[in-house]
Amino acid sequence: MGKKRKQQQRVDDSVTAGLPKQQAVTLADQLGGDVLAKLKAAKQDLTAKEQAAEEERQAKLAFERKQREKNKSFEELLNEYGDKGSKF
Repeated sequence: MGKKRKQQQRVDDSVTAGLPKQQAVTLADQLGGDVLAKLKAAKQDLTAKEQAAEEERQAKLAFERKQREKNKSFEELLNEYGDKGSKF
């Protein structure tokens, strides 16, 4: 199997090696301008959704942390803070 892959890579390299760098066809050139614009818009939309989901997750974690702190028993508070509390 390894020999076949090496042979295929050599064939692919020889095809692109024959073209000068300036004339090499890129994927952006092969796709139409409208398709490329749609792909970029979809990418921006996905990154925006991921960012919103991450912010929502962070807010949820902060809320849960606050609720756990609020619902601690006296024993848990005493173990956590001990005699380090202020006089007042």
